[in-house]
Amino acid sequence: MTIAILCGGSGTRLWPLSRSLLPKQFAPLLQKGSFFTQTLIRNAPFIKSHQAHFQIIANQSHYFLAQDQAKKSHMHIESFILESIGKNTAPALCFSALDILHKYGKDEIILALPSDHLIKNTKNYQKAINEALAYAKQDCLVTFGIKPTYPHTGYGYIKCNQDNVERFIEKPNLNLARQYIKEGDYFWNSGMFCFKASLLLHELQKYAKEIYETCKKAYDGSQKDKEYIRLDPDLSQKIPDISIDYALMEKSQKVKCVIGDFSWNDVGSFESLNEEWKKDSLGNASKSDLILKDSKNNFVISDKLVATIGIEDLIIVDTNDSLLISKKGQSQKIKDIVQDLKKTRPELTQIHTTAYRPWGHYSVLLESFNYKIKQITVKPKSRLSLQKHFHRNEHWIVVSGSANVTLGERKIFLKANESTYIPMGELHRLENPGKIDLVIIEVQVGEYLGEDDIIRIEDDFRRC
Repeated sequence: MTIAILCGGSGTRLWPLSRSLLPKQFAPLLQKGSFFTQTLIRNAPFIKSHQAHFQIIANQSHYFLAQDQAKKSHMHIESFILESIGKNTAPALCFSALDILHKYGKDEIILALPSDHLIKNTKNYQKAINEALAYAKQDCLVTFGIKPTYPHTGYGYIKCNQDNVERFIEKPNLNLARQYIKEGDYFWNSGMFCFKASLLLHELQKYAKEIYETCKKAYDGSQKDKEYIRLDPDLSQKIPDISIDYALMEKSQKVKCVIGDFSWNDVGSFESLNEEWKKDSLGNASKSDLILKDSKNNFVISDKLVATIGIEDLIIVDTNDSLLISKKGQSQKIKDIVQDLKKTRPELTQIHTTAYRPWGHYSVLLESFNYKIKQITVKPKSRLSLQKHFHRNEHWIVVSGSANVTLGERKIFLKANESTYIPMGELHRLENPGKIDLVIIEVQVGEYLGEDDIIRIEDDFRRC
């Protein structure tokens, strides 16, 4: 069995915590790791019991982030499918099936799971998966419905007659959602699926031929490596952007539904994240040092001390570069704010002041129009690309650990409290030869300090 983890979501409804280079599934929103790592851990028992392996389908910019989080969780990833352009779940799952048949030369059952959901009651969860596997072996396309606990308007619904799917319904208004709950044969659409790889491709050729053919061309033209395939961006452009529900599940005559009797939350908003956090006696949920006066039912995230007076039903999310304040029930409008920011301040939708790279991470400590100060942490035995900049000079000061520095034709060894200067246009590289993290302070000075002023000559991680 292949456990295909879908990591393509951008999580814009959880801005400013979630950004394009650190989306919801990888962001540190939980006390026990990210949604992604929790998904791996939750499904790890199937690795032994069903001889399964993990396959990750993600944007290429998240490859090393997923790889690093999986490694820290002691999880082995068999393969990655890296998209340059997200085209929704139908193409993603088509790529999953194509890769399985190409790589293993035989059919396998795919258990396709979103990477950003919270699930409790693991015994009931495993029971539902085993039920789905039995249907999949009988050549069924299996979807999972969740027993609704209240009339949620943010989820799609599935109408079922026992295990037979009658129809899929998009997110309803409140009156319709209440009606669905009353009737009792409607279930939340979980976005989880289970089917044979060969059956999925057969049904796509029958009901969604354009998706199959464009995905096949993109897959055949992709860059293939032992650990991953990188899909061709030009060929990917031609693939329709469509969900597996629309493309196939609503049309196929082989669909079955397994009802999941377990706690499930897709955490698509701060209101739903609030449901997962412990609250004080007045209903306040916080991940901050908080002082409250006459305040109730608030949700607060900040690295700073936060004091509130006489407020209620607010969402307050404070990061180093942005502050969100919203009335509860209004946070769906965050998507509109993100769209506005993409036009005016696009960097605030893309990256945090702390950014993660395959070699480690950096944090922007201070920034002005002609200088920027960073703290850079390089993992042991890792190094940055051999590179140069055309618009800035750099000063490096080692705070802890040791560094090998390539500077033109020279090799320099630096230890704590030693420094070097990188002139504009000079070829250079930073490496950590030691067994502990290398931490440096980098001071950039120049007329342009954007991250795109990097010309990579050599790179261990094959970045452009």
